[in-house]
Amino acid sequence: MESVETLVAHIQGLSGSADELAHLHTLLRQADGEPLRAHSAGLLPFLAQLHPQAHSLGFLYLLEAFASSASNLRAQGGGDFLVTMADFLTSCSAEQVRMAPDKFLNVCKVLKNEVMQLNVPIRGIVPLRAAIRKIQTSSEELTPIHADYLLLCLLAKQYKAGLSILEDDILEVHQPKDLFLYCYYGGMIYIGLKKFTIALEFLHNAVTSPMSSLNAIAVEAYKKYILVSLIQNGQVPSFPKYASTTAQRNLKNHAQVYVDLSTCYGKGSYSELEEYIQLNAETFQSDNNLGLVKQVLSSMYKRNIQRLTQTYLTLSLEDIASSVQLNTPKEAEMHVLRMIEDGEIHATINQKDGMVSFQEDPEQYKSCEMVERIDSSIQRLMALSKKLSSIDENISCDPAYLMKTGRERGGRFEYDDFDSVPHKYF
Repeated sequence: MESVETLVAHIQGLSGSADELAHLHTLLRQADGEPLRAHSAGLLPFLAQLHPQAHSLGFLYLLEAFASSASNLRAQGGGDFLVTMADFLTSCSAEQVRMAPDKFLNVCKVLKNEVMQLNVPIRGIVPLRAAIRKIQTSSEELTPIHADYLLLCLLAKQYKAGLSILEDDILEVHQPKDLFLYCYYGGMIYIGLKKFTIALEFLHNAVTSPMSSLNAIAVEAYKKYILVSLIQNGQVPSFPKYASTTAQRNLKNHAQVYVDLSTCYGKGSYSELEEYIQLNAETFQSDNNLGLVKQVLSSMYKRNIQRLTQTYLTLSLEDIASSVQLNTPKEAEMHVLRMIEDGEIHATINQKDGMVSFQEDPEQYKSCEMVERIDSSIQRLMALSKKLSSIDENISCDPAYLMKTGRERGGRFEYDDFDSVPHKYF
């Protein structure tokens, strides 16, 4: 192998044109592996001679070689080298690092592990967000970095930071694990933001995505899916037809405590639900779901008040408190006021006699704002439909797809067409 000094000189001299970079990449591949890693402990001073943006490809090879050694990381203590990795990820050339995507992903993984070990997950958010955009070919592509980024947002409680990638329409997925984790962590981000409707969409995707064997991510997503469904809608929907047979047959068995919670919730008794939660509090706590379970219990009041609107036109606050097992009419008033404010019921309260009058939804769906919202939704659905038609056409014409799923078995669909999903996600 050439000396590291010579390799650095090549990096400095061959990081310009596409032809030069191609030649440099050949030299770097020849030096990669044991030859380069044998000198990995002494690579940091050479990194100081390179510019992260101008010499991104060479910088990446040296950085990854150094970071691949656990002893090198321990010797650095994490601090200064963390800054080096973060600076590289935010300033590197996307064109150059895409020439060695596996090495780029390795560096991202090391940074994620380091900030978690140092208990400073917030320091990884900006560099990993930049890394996603550098390695993506389009905003529709799901990368392995997405899940790591969302995990750091969760650990740092920077939920809004996660929206920068969660609001993209993901249409290109390479590995099943990436999709399951993206949907699971995405659902948790929206739970943290109290946006339960969108959280349900993400958890629903994790639960219903194709799987040939059950995986731990889907099981944990299903537990949260049950809880959020109860909080948001008061019931858990049955599995849709497009959910895999594996999910339909096995998920409930691995979340029986939550399924039973849903059954208990459906009875409408606050005291009975509270007792069930207390009996199984240890299980909910070990799953890190006790906070959500308590929100399920709290939502029972809201659900029972909504049931009353389907039966009565007027009702006293005292009767409401008695019907939904609240202690005082004042507590009932606070719940009703909060539900009116959130648009969950339509009612007025007569302060003089303590009577609540329930009303129909006043929305006529003819305001300019409503028309604009409907039009925006239609335009987005049309664009998505066009994209899906294009994807379907490309898949239908793919020789590999036709050979694997087509004529030799008469169009039948087998479980083996899916990649297996890992049982562990950490």
